Amino acid sequence: MDVLAIAKLSTTMAETGNKQEVAVTMLKKQQDMQRSHAAQLLEGIQPPQPAQNLPAHLGNTINTTA
Repeated sequence: MDVLAIAKLSTTMAETGNKQEVAVTMLKKQQDMQRSHAAQLLEGIQPPQPAQNLPAHLGNTINTTA
C-alpha cells in the first residue's frame, strides 16, 4: 500500500467516526426534547369532568341487543 493511501484511509475513518458521534449526539438531544414536550402535553391534559344534572341511572347499563 502507498503511504498516501494509508493516510487518506485513516483520515476518512476519523471523519466518519466524528460524523457518527455528532449524529448520535443530535439524536439524543432530539429524543430529550421530544420527551420534554410529551411530558408537557401529558401534564396539560385535564381530567374529564363528571356529567352534572343527570339522573343517577344513566350510564349504568349498555344495550347490547340493539
